[in-house]
Amino acid sequence: MNMHMEVNMFKSGLVAIIGRPNVGKSTLLNRLIGEKMAIISEKPQTTRNKITCILTTSQAQIIFLDTPGLHKPKHKLGEYMVRVSLEALQDVDIILFLVEASYTPGRGDEYIANILREVKTPVFLVINKSDLVKKGELEDIMDNYRRLHDFAQVIPISALQGDNVDSLLGTIIEYLPEGPQYYPEDMITDQPERFVAAELIREKILELTRDEVPHSVAVEVEEMKEREGKDLVYISANIYVERESQKGIIVGKSGSMLREIGKKAREDIERLLGSKVYLELWVKVKKDWRSKKQQLKNLGYSQQ
Repeated sequence: MNMHMEVNMFKSGLVAIIGRPNVGKSTLLNRLIGEKMAIISEKPQTTRNKITCILTTSQAQIIFLDTPGLHKPKHKLGEYMVRVSLEALQDVDIILFLVEASYTPGRGDEYIANILREVKTPVFLVINKSDLVKKGELEDIMDNYRRLHDFAQVIPISALQGDNVDSLLGTIIEYLPEGPQYYPEDMITDQPERFVAAELIREKILELTRDEVPHSVAVEVEEMKEREGKDLVYISANIYVERESQKGIIVGKSGSMLREIGKKAREDIERLLGSKVYLELWVKVKKDWRSKKQQLKNLGYSQQ
């Protein structure tokens, strides 16, 4: 009888994904949710805000918090990003500490492990990109990380290939408490569509400009509205940079770079919204916005 009850028990809870910058947190979320929700870029520190993604299965509803990479902050934006990460560790049911198989534990990992010692929440060590190392090497890597912390689970995966991700998901559900379904079945994020659209535009800037435009770029969607009688959404967005030279790079020769950014971002936003999009982009200079509290607040990066 008890067995039967367990099978039908619905579970729900919060799962925080943490790790050093650029270990594949957003790729894992996208693999789990099956939608392009958390922006992906090869550049570190891509995720700035805590993005909530929701996965509903027949057994459970998992609310994932994708947090900025934990790192020692260098400026006000960095301090904010670390604070967001630490806050995400409170009141969650499971923490996924994501690391990369191709790296041995470094000072950054020790820094995170020290933070985790203060937390009572079960921590899963998730070793990403495990398909890139030999099996014997993987065992050594797992042992090296086990010295840092008493992990509840150690699970090797490949977020990009999908290897062992189902097993990770099953283990998460095992650990979740019994609980209600908080969100409708078809809801995959509680972030407003404007925020997600801005993140997708920023992803394209990082992707196309490579190292020429660092993280001194922010995107603000000023207007987003459906055109009456048409299956069309009009979006107007400002791209903010810190210097004129960066503006020149984003605009490109005769506006070519900006057109390419707009084209790629529009395609992703159309997939997200399920309708045609007319996207207008403007590039503006805001000197040293990352170190100014009020400008951070205006761009949505401060909770004060």
